[in-house]
Amino acid sequence: MTRPEDAQRIADVVSDASGERLAVARTLGAGAPVLAFDVGGTDIKSALFDADGTALGLRRTPTPVADGDRTEVLIERLGVLAAELRADHPDVVPRAVGLVVPGIVDADAGLGVFASNLGWHDSPLRDLASAKLGLPVAFDHDVRAASWAEHRLGGARAYSNSVVLVIGTGIAGALLVGGEPYTAGGYAGEIGHSPIADGPVCACGARGCLEVVASAGAIARRYREATGITPDGAKDVIARAAAGDPVASEIWNSALDALTLSLAQLTAVVAPEAVVIGGGLSRAGGALFDELRARLAARLSFHRIPELVPAELSGNAGILGAALRARELA
Repeated sequence: MTRPEDAQRIADVVSDASGERLAVARTLGAGAPVLAFDVGGTDIKSALFDADGTALGLRRTPTPVADGDRTEVLIERLGVLAAELRADHPDVVPRAVGLVVPGIVDADAGLGVFASNLGWHDSPLRDLASAKLGLPVAFDHDVRAASWAEHRLGGARAYSNSVVLVIGTGIAGALLVGGEPYTAGGYAGEIGHSPIADGPVCACGARGCLEVVASAGAIARRYREATGITPDGAKDVIARAAAGDPVASEIWNSALDALTLSLAQLTAVVAPEAVVIGGGLSRAGGALFDELRARLAARLSFHRIPELVPAELSGNAGILGAALRARELA
């Protein structure tokens, strides 16, 4: 397959908003060759997985920008990326596509129900992508797909009942019950928008959402608002707290308390065997995991305390999940 003559090769995004560079993806194992796309508000990860499960041409490129609904420009971009991957690897013929996106997703209907940063409402993304790419498309929520990859390949593989929590600019989550994602029509797993206080107001319009207090983005923002100093992300605030900065300590402690409350609620209601934590904040190591373990044990009584496990697939969990879902169609 030749690349369209009028298509210029899309520039790569070297690192994401947190500064993380794209890492080599874990292999899937033997299976059908598939295309996979993990769409975010600012960038898209794309790759062609061969019959050995190796990610060929894995790259991160900008999500196209448009006023309002970005469905049309996104589908066009997927077509260009797919053409580039197939031209670069002509001996690998994909049999299906995996496409995962953020927001509220109805995977069964193939709809992007709502995504505030991408502008769509009830957008038939699965069918549009299938028509554009000429292949069957497995369509899912990005964090739900990431949780599936962690269940099959990463930190959640030992647990049939688990919660995957991604703590970055915001907080996203997914539930695995009996080894299968629990979706509730796309509305389940919005842990970042579970209320833990009466305020502040979240960008979603609700009050006191977990992510407005405890996400990496919120920790950095709250420190900047309190001091007038712009920290080098949440990791800088945590380091300042460890060094005795009282403002950083108060912000970090309140974030830990909010996360503990949310995990306690999940433990009481869902009783997961494990909570797998990924995203930029997970790289805080013991400052996060040891504190959460101690605070959760102190907060609860008869409950089964879940294991708190670092995610293993890092930023590639979404695209690995997309590829796994695509293989189910191939």
